[in-house]
Amino acid sequence: MAATAPAPVKVPAPLQLPGGRAAKRRSDGSSSRRMAIRSAVGAVIALTFLTPYLIMAVGSLKTRSEILAVPPAYLPQDGLQFGNYATMWDTPETPLPFNLMSTVIIAVCSTVLVLLVATPAAYYTARFRFPGRMIFLFLVIVTQMLQPAVLTAGLFRQMLWLDLNDTWLAMILINAAFNLSFALWIMHSFFAGIPREIDEAAQIDGAGRLRVLFTVNLPLVWPGIVTAVIFTFVSAWNEFAASLVIMSTAENQPLSVALTKFIGQYSTSWQYVFGISIVAIVPVIILFAVIEKRLIGGLTAGAVK
Repeated sequence: MAATAPAPVKVPAPLQLPGGRAAKRRSDGSSSRRMAIRSAVGAVIALTFLTPYLIMAVGSLKTRSEILAVPPAYLPQDGLQFGNYATMWDTPETPLPFNLMSTVIIAVCSTVLVLLVATPAAYYTARFRFPGRMIFLFLVIVTQMLQPAVLTAGLFRQMLWLDLNDTWLAMILINAAFNLSFALWIMHSFFAGIPREIDEAAQIDGAGRLRVLFTVNLPLVWPGIVTAVIFTFVSAWNEFAASLVIMSTAENQPLSVALTKFIGQYSTSWQYVFGISIVAIVPVIILFAVIEKRLIGGLTAGAVK
C-alpha cells in the first residue's frame, strides 16, 4: 500500500493592519510638524535675546541724530559710520585702550586667584570631615549676601589703609573675594560627587594627595571648574560699583566705568555708548566659544568604555 504524502502546512500570512502605511505617514507628518514648531519657537526666543545686541551693533554705526530721530530709523540713513569706533578710541577724556587693558588684567587675575584658592579649599571640604566644617561652609555662602555696592565705603577705607587705592591689585582682591564663595560651593559639590574609592585606588597605586587632586579629581570636576571660571570672569568683567569708587585715575578704570564718561547730564553720545558695549561683549563671547568644547569634554571625562 503506497504511503500518502502529508498535506502541506499552510503558513499564515503576516497580519496586515488596515491603514498601516497611512498611519506611518501620519506619524511622520506629525513629527515634522512638531519639529517645525519647536524650530519656530526656538528662533523666536533666540531673536528676542539677540535683538538688544543687534540694536546696539546697528546703533554704533549711526549718527547721534539718527539714533534720536522720531520715528527711529532701523538702519543707518547716512551710511555706516565706522568712524564712530575710531573717534571713540581717540577720545582724550576716556583712554579706552588703557581701560580695556585694565579690564582684561583685573578679570583674568581675579579668575586665576579664585581658582588657586577655591580648588584646594573645595577639595579639602569635600574629602575631609573636620570640626566646624558645616559652619565654615555656611559662613562662606553667607558672604554672597554682601555685594560691593553695599560695602563701597568700607572697601575704600580699607584700601586706603593698605595703600592700595586706585590700583589693579585692589580690584583684583575685591573681585576675587566676592566671587570666591560661589566658586568654592560649585566646586565643592563636584568634588563631593566623586566616589572616594577612586582616590583610595590611586593612593594604593602610590599616588600622593596632590597627584590624586591634579591627575584624578580635576579632570572629573572640569565642568565645575568651567562654571567657576565663567561666573568669576563675567562678574569681574562687569563689576562697576567698587571700581567707580576705588579707581579714580582715568587710565586705571575698567570699561564699565569708562562707559559713563559718554553719558552727560544734558546729552549722551549713544553711538559711542553702543560701540563700547559691543567692544565689552566681544571678549565674553570669545571666552564662551573657546571654553565650550572643554566643557563638553569635561562632562564626558571618566566615562567607562
